[in-house]
Amino acid sequence: MGKRDDLIAKYADDLKNKCGMSPDMDLLTKVTIGCGPAIYNADASTVAGSQPAELETVKNNFLVKKLGLKDSPELDAAIASVLETYGKSERNKYRAVVYYMLTKHFGKEAVYG
Repeated sequence: MGKRDDLIAKYADDLKNKCGMSPDMDLLTKVTIGCGPAIYNADASTVAGSQPAELETVKNNFLVKKLGLKDSPELDAAIASVLETYGKSERNKYRAVVYYMLTKHFGKEAVYG
């Protein structure tokens, strides 16, 4: 197994044990690949849930640009909901896991079709 496969396994474990969801491994793999080289960078691979600038980045670069959603308060609410599900006390909120949950939340799996 390569480094990416190890990371995907770690993300799947987070989804199961920290978020209480059974991951769709095919979609999780595609979302992880979609994150590009960021998954290998310690800082870029996680989402700082308490930093407003980071949440704006998730909203603008992922929800608006990647998933094609219109900017609205609903996007902020979805991000807050996902971070709540992941656990506010959880220090390492992996970007791929957050993006996966947002993709599921908005039913945008087809983007990764």
